[in-house]
Amino acid sequence: MEFENQKNESLHRRKIYPFFMVASLLILFDQATKLYFKGFHLFGIVHEGAEYGMPNPVIGDVLLWTYIENPGMAFGIEFGAGKIFLSLFSVIASIALAWLIVRISQKSIGILIGFTLIFAGAVGNLIDRVFYGVFYGYAPLFYGKVVDFVQVDIPDIDILGWTHFPIFNIADSCVTVGVTFLIIFHKHLPEWHDLFPKKETDTVENENLNLINESESKISPTAKEE
Repeated sequence: MEFENQKNESLHRRKIYPFFMVASLLILFDQATKLYFKGFHLFGIVHEGAEYGMPNPVIGDVLLWTYIENPGMAFGIEFGAGKIFLSLFSVIASIALAWLIVRISQKSIGILIGFTLIFAGAVGNLIDRVFYGVFYGYAPLFYGKVVDFVQVDIPDIDILGWTHFPIFNIADSCVTVGVTFLIIFHKHLPEWHDLFPKKETDTVENENLNLINESESKISPTAKEE
């Protein structure tokens, strides 16, 4: 039994490793793009980055690189004065997502991809919030600003005063695509027993109880009278 459990655990780890590898690569890509636009002085390497707030057209006026920073949530959503709570919530959410991916490794591949992308996006922006203030010397730990640079604009559009899409980053894109995967594969979302399976001892006890009940039900009425 112990050998079988070790074998299952080994298979389980091999299955989830690729998802965390993909998440790690996405986080590195997200951070690399942010450092490129923000600039850095590190190990003798100096990169000045992009000019703050200056649009640089990539595909006409539809896709532009526009480096800005925001102290709030994804897509520039402001969070008010509770910056430390947003950062701490991001830490807890990232840990919870990692735990969730491990727990649901046997579920649909679409669900795993969805949660992996959301995890990568959460960690990508979390790094900005926790460390960028200290790294760039403008704020204490947990008070950093998130770097955004992707501007998608559809000219001459006005929907209830909304004239353009908020500027975002790679991490935001990961979260958006991840949520889309969860919507598409929502029928395969994990249930409570997937996250908190019964202990093996409880299962054995229930099986023994069922066997006893079945045995008693098979006893004939005559045998009971005797």
